[in-house]
Formats: sequence, C-alpha cells, structure tokens
Amino acid sequence: MAIINVTADSFSGDGCPDLGSALLAAERAVKEGAEILDIGGESSRPGATMVSEQQELDRVVPLVEALAPLNIPLSIDTVKPAVMRESIRAGADLINDIASFRAPGALDAVCGSSAALSVMHMQGEPGTMQLAPSYRDVVAEVRSFLDERVRVLLDNGVSRQRIVVDPGFGFGKTLDHNLALLRHLEVFGESGFPVFVGVSRKTMLGAITGRDVRERVFAGAAAALLAVQRGARIVRTHDVAATRDVLRVWMAVEADRPPGLAA
Repeated sequence: MAIINVTADSFSGDGCPDLGSALLAAERAVKEGAEILDIGGESSRPGATMVSEQQELDRVVPLVEALAPLNIPLSIDTVKPAVMRESIRAGADLINDIASFRAPGALDAVCGSSAALSVMHMQGEPGTMQLAPSYRDVVAEVRSFLDERVRVLLDNGVSRQRIVVDPGFGFGKTLDHNLALLRHLEVFGESGFPVFVGVSRKTMLGAITGRDVRERVFAGAAAALLAVQRGARIVRTHDVAATRDVLRVWMAVEADRPPGLAA
C-alpha cells in the first residue's frame, strides 16, 4: 500500500500540495509496484491539528475521482464521516480510520457500503498521543481494543470479509511498545482478520537507526519484512520500490524458486 499524502505538512516530507502532484505520486507508486493507494488529506503525525471537513473533501474527493479509472484499489485515510461517505461515492474501496469509526456518524457512513474497513488502535489523539503513552500490557490491551471495535462493526451488519485490523504503530506508543507489538504481531492475526501494518519512516525507526526521516528507507523495508513474516497482509509504505523488492526476494526464497520462473 503506497502512501499518497495530499497535505503540505506530512511528517515524512513527501506531501503533495495539489491534485497534479498527487496524481504524479500515485502513478509513480503504481509503476513501482503498489497494489493499493492510501490517500490522506489530513496529517495524523504526532502534534498534528485537524483541518476543516471541506478542506479535506476538496483534497481527497477529486483525487479519488481522478484515480478511479486506474482500477487499483483506493484506500482513504480519514476520521471524518462526510469524507468517508463522499470518498465511497467517488469510488474508494477501503476506509482507513485511525479512530476506528468512533466519531459520531462514522458507522452510519460506512456500514451500509461495500467498502473494506480498517480499524486501528490509537491511545489518545494525534495532538497529544505521544506525550506520555502508558500500558500495563500493550499487546493484550491493543488486541482487546481491536476485538471490541471489530465486534461493533459486526453488530452493525459489516461482513467479516470487509474488516482488517491495525495495531497502530506510533499512535500513542513508545519505542518499547512498538517493538513489543512487532515482536508479537502474530497475536493480531489470531482473530482471523487480515493484519494491516504501517511503520514506514516512523519515529521508532529513527530511534533505532539514528537516521533522519528521509533516510529510513532501508529500516522501513526491514520492518515491513519482519511484519509480513509475522503475519501482516498489508504493509503501508512511503517507499514502494524498496519494500516490494525486499518482499519479492523473501518470497522467492520461501518459494524455493525465483518469481516468474516455471516450477
């Protein structure tokens, strides 16, 4: 899953300030091997402030409409019910909600659709989530939260086939919390839902490597590989080509023959 940020304040420094640059970024990601595009019109980095509903609609919906003819699955990273609803109308295939559909009206906006839904764990909210995150048992608490949000979706008529779960790396977690979640990622797959992971260029990788956000490509690819080895089905990344190549090498070794060659 390639990240397409239609914002000027993306933490990774690769935000697209207008429709034209966002289209170019999306086309490049597809050429590099992206199989899903994740479009966001509001930054969720630590300390971020919310943008208005209309501003987010103006950023996201025209891009969805422009990309729909490519016939590649489109994910929308939003917490706003109106953006969810209008994005689905425009052709979005997945709603990626860091607030797990807890905003008033969010369930009504998505449950009656056919869109896939990603529920994510976040302690607090983007403006304050990294001030003092605390858990007794981060793996158990995150798993319990995701199970509860999945149950809400199921009780509202969403089929199991539409749901994916995301432990929320970096969303109200310290480095130790993030490492524990990655180390025990298989726990989240035990529920039977596909596991969705986003660690690309995040602060946890900077803390480990000492590298600036733009220099975390190799660390991000390594983390994506570790996640897939532990059961992740979707990896969200700024660096599609590097992540794809790492995963293709691993899959070739696991298959005991190079991809594309006859058995």
